[in-house]
Amino acid sequence: MAGRIEDYALIGDMQTAALVCRDGTVDWLCLPRFDSHSIFAGLLGTEEHGFWRIGPAHAADSEPPRAARRTYRGDSLILESEWDTPRGTVRVTDFMPPRDGAPQLIRIVEGVSGRVPMRSELRMRFSYGRIVPWVRKQDGRTVAVAGPDSVWFDTDAETYGESLTTYADFTVAPGDRIAFTISWQPSHTEPPPLPEPEESLHATEEFWREWVEQCTYHGPYREAVIRSLITLKALTYAPTGGIVAAPTTSLPEDIGGVRNWDYRYTWLRDAAITLSSLLRTGYREEARAWREWLLRAVAGDPENLQIMYGIAGERELGEAELDWLPGYENSAPVRVGNGAAHQLQLDVYGEVAEALHLAHMTGLARNDYASLLQLKLIHYLENHWQEPDEGIWEVRGPRRQFVHSKVMAWVAVDRAVKLIESGDADGPLERWRELRDEIHREVCEQGYDEERNTFTQSYGSKELDASLLLIPQVGFLPPDDKRVIGTIEAIQRELSTPDGFILRYPTGGDDENVDGLPGDEGAFLACSFWMADDLAMIGRVDEARQLFEKLLSLRNDLGLLAEEWDPRLKRQVGNFPQAFSHVPLIDTALRLTASGAYGG
Repeated sequence: MAGRIEDYALIGDMQTAALVCRDGTVDWLCLPRFDSHSIFAGLLGTEEHGFWRIGPAHAADSEPPRAARRTYRGDSLILESEWDTPRGTVRVTDFMPPRDGAPQLIRIVEGVSGRVPMRSELRMRFSYGRIVPWVRKQDGRTVAVAGPDSVWFDTDAETYGESLTTYADFTVAPGDRIAFTISWQPSHTEPPPLPEPEESLHATEEFWREWVEQCTYHGPYREAVIRSLITLKALTYAPTGGIVAAPTTSLPEDIGGVRNWDYRYTWLRDAAITLSSLLRTGYREEARAWREWLLRAVAGDPENLQIMYGIAGERELGEAELDWLPGYENSAPVRVGNGAAHQLQLDVYGEVAEALHLAHMTGLARNDYASLLQLKLIHYLENHWQEPDEGIWEVRGPRRQFVHSKVMAWVAVDRAVKLIESGDADGPLERWRELRDEIHREVCEQGYDEERNTFTQSYGSKELDASLLLIPQVGFLPPDDKRVIGTIEAIQRELSTPDGFILRYPTGGDDENVDGLPGDEGAFLACSFWMADDLAMIGRVDEARQLFEKLLSLRNDLGLLAEEWDPRLKRQVGNFPQAFSHVPLIDTALRLTASGAYGG
């Protein structure tokens, strides 16, 4: 049975990622890319759908023991888990070397004290747990083959097959180090080279040490910021610079419910705000790579901007349901692909424009096509900004005139105006200034409830929406505007959970929700960070710091966050780890540090 979402650790090689549970089980791994079929899908089903466990031997009728301690080795993505047993202590080190050839997952078992009996159980199931591969020995190595894929298993431990599973039983004493490696290779090619686990471990540690040294943030929340930056780097597909929203699919927003989506793609919104955080913490190369990815992805059709693309810029992300998987804690359906890719979400134009504007303002090497893209987006918005859309939350109900979408359309036009004013682009300056003013005026007239002194989710609606918290952050209105303060206070009253976290919007648990889906969801962590930002901006800095530190306390023991927090079950929910949670964590830490609003 899969663990709680917060029981998992992330390891990865900047092309794919694995989730490792506290009991030493790898329950999720897609090879060779984030969006490839999985070889371990126990996370979304049962052990029959694939897993790899290494840990102390235990009775067949008992649960695998959980590690007594686990941590990342310094500021890296190298996981170290330790078990204390009646016979001694053992450590397992899990990592994926930054790729130079075949993708590898390496696990090194090390004796710490005593003599500890250990077991490795490897059950590979290709195509999301559906296909049992052909497993055989070849030249002293174990290889599993199914269709185009092969996975090679290498270890010095003696292995044997039983019940379509590969086992190794062994004992470790102090000083013993036994390595296990799986490597993926197209099945029609030559076998991958024999792994070199110790050399790979050293190289992986050096890679992360050198990368973290580039960080320019040295404030009081450095530990949380560094871990979030490492997580964002792990979610970046190195060959193209695309950033996945999360490395998982169908981890539920509502345990047992249907709000289960595939996040292994690049949302322009998520990637744009990630670029902002990277630029402000010193990571210019990653920001440059993302900008180049963006320009390639939208090339040829910039007016029809998709809200998301594949990690190499693919446009077709057709959605399907995997009915042989029961889902995480029976949260079905399990989905792959994402049908929201072709939704109209006008806010994306603003997020892209803001990211390109920030890149320009921070001195990222000029790219003329980036400036041209900004202008093309405004030409599109001139004719479409008044249309209803699905909005930031990708509702599957009717389109609406979402206020946040209009605000971000204003941002897109505003940043284009500033680009032209700076002399770095040519465009119809006066016409776009008038357009900017027109959008601003309409939002303030039709998206604002004067009686309640708050902006609303959509024109004519009485509902609130946490995306309204971004109004002062993007410069649409100043923080001290009474309408901004009124909106912040209204969201605190109406969208807060009892422990002070923020919901995205009201969900009634029936079929009448604005998003067109039944069921509820947890507090959306990004929105809760936005609230902390806003509180700091309006001078309530102590309250902002308290909320921020409460949010930090929701991270798991390794500093990782999913998309949401379920206030009833007191656990993380949604895909994990989630870029859209770690980015605002960084942003809020930077804001609070700049304001001096921190304890200690």
